Amino acid sequence: MSSPRVESIACTSPAGIHKMAYYDWGDPDNRDVLLCVHGLTRNGRDFDMVAQRLSKRYRVICPDIVGRGLSDWLPNPAGYQVPQYASDILTLLARLQPASLTWLGTSMGGLIAMVYCGLVAKARRGKAPMPPARLSVSIPDPIVPISRLILNDVGPRVEPESLLRIGSYLSEIKEFDSYASAVAYIREASASFGLQTDEQWDMFARHYFVEKDGKWIKHYDPSIAGGFTGMTPESMAKGEQYLWGVFEGISVPTLVLHGDQSDLLSVSSVERMLACNPNASSVDVAGVGHAPSLMIDHEIDLVEEFLSK
Repeated sequence: MSSPRVESIACTSPAGIHKMAYYDWGDPDNRDVLLCVHGLTRNGRDFDMVAQRLSKRYRVICPDIVGRGLSDWLPNPAGYQVPQYASDILTLLARLQPASLTWLGTSMGGLIAMVYCGLVAKARRGKAPMPPARLSVSIPDPIVPISRLILNDVGPRVEPESLLRIGSYLSEIKEFDSYASAVAYIREASASFGLQTDEQWDMFARHYFVEKDGKWIKHYDPSIAGGFTGMTPESMAKGEQYLWGVFEGISVPTLVLHGDQSDLLSVSSVERMLACNPNASSVDVAGVGHAPSLMIDHEIDLVEEFLSK
């Protein structure tokens, strides 16, 4: 497939109903699903190259997390939080009903994966009592555990310096008179992603910007910055502690892709991840910061090799 099917689902938040769009690659009857979840300001089209490579084996699903891409914007910016994103993914999986679920998460997409693992583990521990059965029927379990996990340059700890960097550009209003100017900007702002050719940079930019009123603007709600404003050192420490507990309990093969120049995922964090979970392995991506783009063949090779083991 050279292009995906574009679908959407209705999700809920305290503010009401919102639409989440997703890109569907491969055989729609294939129940082996590879779910690819993007980073903070990106969208599901980041995984076009991954999907084109792997959609012969998997049904590849790439959502636009709410506030990004083709998905709705939330009326209350306070809703832009990982628990809301995980809730939306649960709704998506209820639609897809996969037999097996493999998760590839870049940055924020990896944080959502860990929170999802925590929710699944909690549901497994505290199942509600079953009501008396009126009929001898088998009810399928709607909770789908992850069978393989790839965390692209993210772990339980996010370095504070990287949060300062992210916060500095997240809410800035940028608009460009031409697409070429937008690409020039993204090449400078995202040099750490390790892209090398004009074609790769065009691929990186083409779904990140959208034309509106003759200007090219970023394809996300600037209000997603609201999720950062309420963070305190105490809340960050509590969240990190929770995620370490979740990560230690992940019982499936897990690959950590680490940009060797990353300011978000440190070498010491990777070492701790490997030490606390025997199911985890890691690969350093040379010459790349945060985060490997997964638009370059040798990076996609790392994903494919892990999934083929």
